Amino acid sequence: MSIETDHSTPNSEPSSETGDTITFKRSHFYLALAPVMFVCGLAVGYLFWGQTDDYGSQSDETVQAKIETVEAENVVAQIQRFDVTSTDDPCIGPQSAPITIIEFSDFQCAYCARFVDATLVPLLENYPDEIRFCYRDFPLDNIHPEARSAAEAAQCAFEQNKFWEFHNGIFRNQTALSDNLYIDLADKINLDIIEFEKCYSSGKFRGRVNDDFNVGRDLGVTGTPTFFVNGRPLVGAQPLEAFMAVIESELRTQ
Repeated sequence: MSIETDHSTPNSEPSSETGDTITFKRSHFYLALAPVMFVCGLAVGYLFWGQTDDYGSQSDETVQAKIETVEAENVVAQIQRFDVTSTDDPCIGPQSAPITIIEFSDFQCAYCARFVDATLVPLLENYPDEIRFCYRDFPLDNIHPEARSAAEAAQCAFEQNKFWEFHNGIFRNQTALSDNLYIDLADKINLDIIEFEKCYSSGKFRGRVNDDFNVGRDLGVTGTPTFFVNGRPLVGAQPLEAFMAVIESELRTQ
């Protein structure tokens, strides 16, 4: 599966660089996230395959899984929920979905690229009606000199309702980011090239990219990828199980 469809309406190998390491200004996030990672792997298996109300008829392993599930949900409940929204950003998934995941991402970040194939695609396949996923820009200019121009180019593609196709093309060609690549991608996905070049060369969406970055910074984001699952932060290229633990906890409280 690939991410191809944009349901929003537009408004007009991992790097060894230390900059890809994610930190939050608020240290209590780490206190909450560390135990999540410890218990979610044990809990997720129960969430999908071990549910029953009769403890007495189950093995010790199944009972232990139930206990770990409760612990995981208790830990998730302790993660601070932030007021973070997405209005005119590129999103995929039904607007009525009970789970909204907002990613602050950088097109030159190797961990962001890995997240797409290893985590995002499986999440959308497993939760087609439950997840709405939205992308916001957080270019790390000090270590990723092409990230901002890639973000602006992607917004120009979004203007023509082709954000996700362009998003996929950038991440698949991450080592070749350049103006030539953006024009080539625009041509391959059948954008109006004249309009795309006019949009990109004028810096039309520079302000939007800056706005995303400032929102992320105010939320305490200092690196990419950073996610908010119904406002609860997950930091870095977390495994699929970590997202599923938070998602299942959120769904149980709907």
